[in-house]
Parts: sequence; structure tokens; C-alpha cells
Amino acid sequence: MNRLLAGAILALAISFSPGAGFTQVKPGDVITAKNADKVADLLSPGNQFLVRQGMTMDIIPTGQLDWPNPYKAATEKYSQQVRMSPEGELSNYVAGLPFPLLDLNDPQVGLKIMWNFSYRPLYTDDIDIREAEVESRTADPSVSDSIERFTAGHVALYNNIDRTEIPPKPVDPDYVQSGIRYRFAIYPLLEPSEMRGAGFLRYRHMDPRIEDNAWVYSSFSRKVRRVAANTLADTIENGGADSSGGPSTTYANTLDPDTYFGFAAKIEDFDYKLLGVKRMLACVEAANSPERACPTDGGRTVCPENWEMRYLYVIEATAKPTSRLGSPVSIPKRILYIDSEGWFITASDLYDREGHLWKTVATFNAYRDRPTPGAQDTIWPFKRMFQTALVDEDIRSGFSTILYTPSRDTDFNDTWFINQGVITPLLLEPSNIVRLGH
Repeated sequence: MNRLLAGAILALAISFSPGAGFTQVKPGDVITAKNADKVADLLSPGNQFLVRQGMTMDIIPTGQLDWPNPYKAATEKYSQQVRMSPEGELSNYVAGLPFPLLDLNDPQVGLKIMWNFSYRPLYTDDIDIREAEVESRTADPSVSDSIERFTAGHVALYNNIDRTEIPPKPVDPDYVQSGIRYRFAIYPLLEPSEMRGAGFLRYRHMDPRIEDNAWVYSSFSRKVRRVAANTLADTIENGGADSSGGPSTTYANTLDPDTYFGFAAKIEDFDYKLLGVKRMLACVEAANSPERACPTDGGRTVCPENWEMRYLYVIEATAKPTSRLGSPVSIPKRILYIDSEGWFITASDLYDREGHLWKTVATFNAYRDRPTPGAQDTIWPFKRMFQTALVDEDIRSGFSTILYTPSRDTDFNDTWFINQGVITPLLLEPSNIVRLGH
């Protein structure tokens, strides 16, 4: 399998075209707003905006990202049986990477890349991120502090399939009964005080005809309300604004549930086109965890941080006009940049209904054997890939939201529990979100 994957990556590398600015940057360079033109062809249009407004980049040598051995074994065992219908539906998938070998001339290659992203090797069984932080900042230089800040006790995920390390594996028996692919939650909010205890919960079903189920628990009304799937591309508002008479408060942030981890919408709700394969800059071996607010752009991103040349797939994702979502989504098109080794999104540009660039996303990722230098209980037997921060910025206004994982102020050294069995399906039930929110 290692030789097979190495051969595939080599074949892709030959077909990849380097960016025009490739020869203009080298390890040791520091990119600032003053010399941002050097990387103009090596970043997405939206990420270029982040550099021009002050995000500093330290250029380092290109490294290699290796998959966890259990994930490699699952790919070797199960990938040959995976099939995709003419409509793009996945069948016979169990665990590992669905399509380790890609033909760039395949008319379905864009969708296959997206299925690989969806079942990426980062966290297969479960994750529990302790003390995540969401901070929003304005472009107004007279406002030096954040205008909104949230912290959450847990960002948690439990997969029913693609389980490679913790029993039950490779499939949880619950999958056969419920048809749920995974459960995801952010709960309980610890601050701001008026939202303490609130939570968000989302279920993804394997059946492409069943849309995601999502709930928000409001600490004000102490009620759980359903969230329509077609609103998950919008920011989540305070759940108190319902029939209970709670206050209608919109909290200042730009990050929507469909943008978590770069892209979290249901795969089947979009059409995908491979725009190209290109050598570009990405942050995949971050120096800092927790991350640091960028001092040269008013804290609207994180910096300085390590960036290196990577082979990226550039995918256009367009919401289907006949989507089961019903009404049109607010973000009908996204351009996604996916790392060809780690299979995670490094950047994304989001376009409005008129086709204009609206927002940009940059993800900051680490590759190491522990989430923080002082970790004691989360020292893994091999290096893992995980996200240290995500920047979501409205490029029209300069209003930015950053997801820090973990929080900059965390008192924990053990912050990322990946495939360690600390999350169970029962912990991600609506009733438990309510219980912990009280």
C-alpha cells in the first residue's frame, strides 16, 4: 500500500503545475503585507487578501504527512471494494480512504476527491477538543479588543463507520439501526455569560436522501429547537429568539456550521469540478498550539505561522439547484483547496449568489505526536494531523472570526483527544446536551 500511494502521489506530482510564484519564495523567507506580491499566485484570492491586510507568513521547507498505520491498513483492506454510482452516491465503503488512486481524466474525479476529504485520515473514530474559543474582530483600527468571544467546553465527534482504532470497529452496530454516519456537537458554551450552557448538535446520515438533523439548545429558554438544514450555511443565532419570548440577539461572528473544518456540508448537496492541481502555500505544520492572535493585522488572523509549498487539489463546489435543502443556500459556491497527502482543506473562498467573492477561510494545521508541548494523557504513538485554528473573514468588511482549537487561554495541556474512546453516542444526544447545559 505504501508503494501504491507513493506511486500515485508521484504520478500526480508530475501532472501538477507549480504556481508562477514558486521560484520567488524559498524556506527562510518572511512574507508580510509589504512583499505580498511574491505569493500572489501561491494562495487563493481570499487568502491573498489576508496577507495584504497584515498576516505574516514564515516559509519553511516542505515536509511529508504520513497516515496513521491503522488508517493505512483499512485503506488497503477496503478501498478496492468501494464503488460510486453515476449519481455520485458511495457504496460498499467501510473504512480508510475511499479512492487512493485517482485518474485526473475521470469525469467524477472532483467528487472522488471530495469523498476522500470527507473520510480523511485526521480523526476516524472520535474526537473531543477541550476548551475551543471563537473570537470575532472588526477591521476598525480604533477597536483594539474583540467584539465577541465564545468558549466551549467540548467540540466533539463520534463516527459510526470508518472506525480504525477503537472498538467497535470498523462499524458501530448503531449504524445498522440508525443509519447515522456521525454525530457532532459543540457544548456547553462557557462564555459569554448570557449564553452559558448553550449547545449545537448535528447528525449526518449515510442515506443521501436524508438531510442533516441539527439542534440548538438555548440556555435562556432551556429548550431545544430544530435548525433547518438550509440554514446551516448561516451563523447560528441565540436560541432564545423563539416562541418562548426570549431576546432576539444576533451574536457577532461570521463562522457558519457548514464551514467547520473548512467544509462540513453534506457531500451529496453539491456538484464538484476539479479546476486544477497546483503547488501552493498552506499551513500544515504549525509551530504554535495553542495559536496566537496576529499582532500585525489587529488579531484578525493568527500569525506568524509556518507555511510551506504543498500539492493541492482545487475544487469548485456548487450547490445543486434541485437540492433537497429546498430554498437556496446563502453560499452557493465555494472554491476548496485540499491537501493531497493529508486530505484536509487548507483554504476556501466563498462566493455570494451574484458570484462575487464574499468570504475566505484559512485553516492552520499541525502534524505532531501531541496537541500541546505539555500534554501528558494525549501523547499518541505516531504523529497525527489536527487543526489548530480556522480563520473566516468577510473580505468586504474585514470582519473576521477565528476558531482556536484549543483556546489561547486554556488551562489544559491535554486538549485534543483523538481516537481515544472518550466520546460515545450517548454523550451526543439532544437530552444530554440539555442536561449538561443546566
